[in-house]
Amino acid sequence: MTKAQQGNLVAVRGMLDSVAQWTGAPADAGQCPVRDVLDRVGQKWTLLILVALEPGPRRFSQLHRQVGDISKRMLTQTLRQLERDGMVARQVFPTKPPAVEYSLTDLGRSALDPIGLLLVWADRHHGAIRAARARFDAAEG
Repeated sequence: MTKAQQGNLVAVRGMLDSVAQWTGAPADAGQCPVRDVLDRVGQKWTLLILVALEPGPRRFSQLHRQVGDISKRMLTQTLRQLERDGMVARQVFPTKPPAVEYSLTDLGRSALDPIGLLLVWADRHHGAIRAARARFDAAEG
């Protein structure tokens, strides 16, 4: 294990220790940072949109093609939520019709490191997860 990986592991353990001390949900779930942020990040399209914006600004139609099977309504809704959370910036250009571009903010770009780790983990373990599902389904069958 490299020193960088060891440092990441120590940081993750520290975060897990902090999370472990939350034994109950706060009266206002919006005050719980883990729930508040994971509610957004855990949504089906959020990670795909953030990753699609990583190379640079994209117009709505580019994002729609790149993400794939997302509806235009859901793409609009998710982009608005990400803009509200400060992760995506929307820029309107004064053309006819108006052109709109979406880009990552510094906050959105900072989310790419942990997202990247999750993507690597998912890629590395996808086969094992699929095999576990098949075993489970066969036992239930």
